[in-house]
Amino acid sequence: MALGDNPHLLLGRIRILNRCTESFRRSEPVPESLCYVPKEVCYKICKDSSSSSSASTGAAAGGSTVGKTLLAIFESPHQVPQSKKLCKYTIEPKKGTCIRTTGEEYCNSQGLWVKMNKEQLEELRPGQELEEGWILVCKHTEGGDRLVPVESPETIGRQQQLFGYDDKPCYRWEQVVDVENTVYIGSKPKIAECDSVAIQKLRYVPPTWTYECDEDLVHYFYDHIGKEDENLGSVKQCVTSIDVSSSSEDPSGGVNCLTDGDTETYWESDGMQGQHWIRLHMKRGTLVNKLILTVDSTDDNYMPKRVTVYGGEGDNLKKLSDVTIDDNLIGEVCVLEDMTSHLPVIEIRIEECRDEGIDVRIRGLKIKSSCERDLGLNADVFHSSNLVRYPRLQGTLPDILYRRALVIQRFISLLDNVLPHLVPAWDYSLGTFNQIKSIKQFLLLSKRRSALIIQCLKDSETIKPNFMPRLYINRRLAMEHRDNPSLDPSCKNAVFSQVYEGLKPSDKHEKTLDYRWPARYDQWWECKFIAEGIIDQGGGFRDSLADMSEELCPSSAECPMPLPFFTRTSNQGDFEARDYYVPNPSCKDFHKYEWIGQLMGAALRGKDFLVLALPGLVWKQLTGEAVSWSKDFPAVDSVLVNLLEAMENMDKETFEFRFGEELVYTTPLTDGQTMDLIPGGSNVPVRYEDRKEFIRLVQKARLEESKQQIVAMQAGLLKVVPQAVLDLLTWQEVEKKVCGDPEITVEALKRLTRYEDLEQSDVRVQYLWEALTNFTNEDRSRFLRFVTGRSRLPAPIYVFPDKQGSDTTDALPQSSTCSSTLYLPNYPSAKVCEEKLRYAAYNCVAIDTDMSPWEE
Repeated sequence: MALGDNPHLLLGRIRILNRCTESFRRSEPVPESLCYVPKEVCYKICKDSSSSSSASTGAAAGGSTVGKTLLAIFESPHQVPQSKKLCKYTIEPKKGTCIRTTGEEYCNSQGLWVKMNKEQLEELRPGQELEEGWILVCKHTEGGDRLVPVESPETIGRQQQLFGYDDKPCYRWEQVVDVENTVYIGSKPKIAECDSVAIQKLRYVPPTWTYECDEDLVHYFYDHIGKEDENLGSVKQCVTSIDVSSSSEDPSGGVNCLTDGDTETYWESDGMQGQHWIRLHMKRGTLVNKLILTVDSTDDNYMPKRVTVYGGEGDNLKKLSDVTIDDNLIGEVCVLEDMTSHLPVIEIRIEECRDEGIDVRIRGLKIKSSCERDLGLNADVFHSSNLVRYPRLQGTLPDILYRRALVIQRFISLLDNVLPHLVPAWDYSLGTFNQIKSIKQFLLLSKRRSALIIQCLKDSETIKPNFMPRLYINRRLAMEHRDNPSLDPSCKNAVFSQVYEGLKPSDKHEKTLDYRWPARYDQWWECKFIAEGIIDQGGGFRDSLADMSEELCPSSAECPMPLPFFTRTSNQGDFEARDYYVPNPSCKDFHKYEWIGQLMGAALRGKDFLVLALPGLVWKQLTGEAVSWSKDFPAVDSVLVNLLEAMENMDKETFEFRFGEELVYTTPLTDGQTMDLIPGGSNVPVRYEDRKEFIRLVQKARLEESKQQIVAMQAGLLKVVPQAVLDLLTWQEVEKKVCGDPEITVEALKRLTRYEDLEQSDVRVQYLWEALTNFTNEDRSRFLRFVTGRSRLPAPIYVFPDKQGSDTTDALPQSSTCSSTLYLPNYPSAKVCEEKLRYAAYNCVAIDTDMSPWEE
């Protein structure tokens, strides 16, 4: 029964989630029902039909001879099953009998293991004194005998519905969670006897464990699984070839566009209506978990409306799925999933296009597949050599980390079931989601979150404006203002101010921009730069965003602040946080803070960035996450954090020697103002006995110093982005979506670069990458802005030969930011290429080749 059809079941799940959340926050053992392990599970041997009975040695269940199977028993699951020397003993189950084991499981690189206790082993070898041991139930690789549960959870569930709850007791942890936390009318289902020792292992919390350790474990798990998913999603690892029914004459619309990872390109058919197909020839042994197409509703009648999938061998194909695609979808749609057998050929047939369209466009194809059985979390990933970036986890035994991750995985499974019922809609309040927000980092592991975010953004979209605002920007005046802001305290010449004033409605009937257009509407206004040669087809707009970003949070710590909205933190020049800014407590221009929030929301929804160097303290408050003095404020003022910590721990003599009567109830704010912590605080000295109260007041004042400004920014952000989206994203993800990725690696640039009239092996291309390898991250950011108008990734780059011809070797490179194109001269060496690129990146940002300034 679906959760939505049973409110008692739904409330029970929410109840257990709240209890678990509190346990995680307090670093206490989670409720026993989440960690339930049955005392006994029955297995039967499943023979491998693909192997001959005389040649199935090394099977998961041990070894086989004609007509019988031997089970190898090992002392622990850490041993290598192929080594006969490490095997404690073997047992031979009688034909047709069940093998009883405990419910305790362990999964590592060898496969899935289960534990057998002394009684269960002696049952199979009567009259012998045996100790507990482990058997390998199922190997990761295909082939070989394996053990399977006698009755699946689905079978037991059906029996309970047919014959009543007394027929079979619950032995799955999900069932136990529901029984323990749901209100039943009448008798409750029975629960099978539990393995209390295994449950305590899962509930164990190390003495030094904190909630931050759980967060680190989630991030480590997320990073590791993310890399695995990338490999699973690679079509080239799953198929030997791809055929299509037809392709358009346009060379940019070929079959290779299905797998290039670029949603801007597409395969376009060229044939009879309803006769279009994509045929995948699968690699041997591949099992399809998910087959995903990328489509775009802006393709109008090229958009597929109904797709069927067939599979089989040769021409003997059987229908596997029939999928109707939402007319308004922009993104991915799963057309086939959870195949249990290998299909040599899979054929995707486009049965119908939107509005009776003739040809079709498909923008991408992904396959998540496996040649391995999905046996669960692999314990081997938690060895200390993999945990270098997570020092809090390094001192903990891998098996403890593995079990803790299992518990978190179970928690996320429950959370995913109720997530659609917890997340507020576009115009609703937060409701029951407040409790979950306190463990928001756990949402990284959610499998349902992405679809909910996409749906929330789609539901809140508005139609694009009928016209694009045209702005006239004088960047020469803006540059003069940036050099000496004191000459113009009103900041009217800043690009930020020119854009803000230019977007104001000219009359009462004109509406202000709401920035909630579909994601593909990626230019919000058109820029005409006075006395500069540029036709704005996107490049000028991106330039204006980059200029505004630089004015709000300058990348150089030496230049004066052109605008009053943000102020530098006290850590300027510090190793880790030298370029952080916080909203200026003195600035009360809340309408403009709200507009900044709207621009941040527009960046989050779209493809362009507003690069703001804000610390986690600000991003957390914008997304509603709790802030912590010890975790978040060191990025703002590490000296003050250390001083207050020392003050709290110092003795009275040291305190009086250090501060005497000079320490009073005031604190300096980031903007240089001094704030009274109590009425008349500047005249009240702090006594040693009151130092902890003084510390509390300082911490509160500093954590909340920019509260009004952040509230205004958040109000603007929420005008563009639904609250539900902010609830489902971590603050790190919001920062990356708004600001882009600050790290620009050569490998990332290569992935985003396409070549026109040039081969990748061309010597000038090799010189380009050698030059960029020698660049600093700041150099590469400047280069990216020179070519694309964006200073952060992702951004596409197209490389053409220079316009002057191959004989030009000393000219500067040229770019067109509107088309993200670099025109690369044929330089004589990588060193010359490096010098020319660096000069252009730093000195030619305002020069564009779209048109001559005299053509105005």
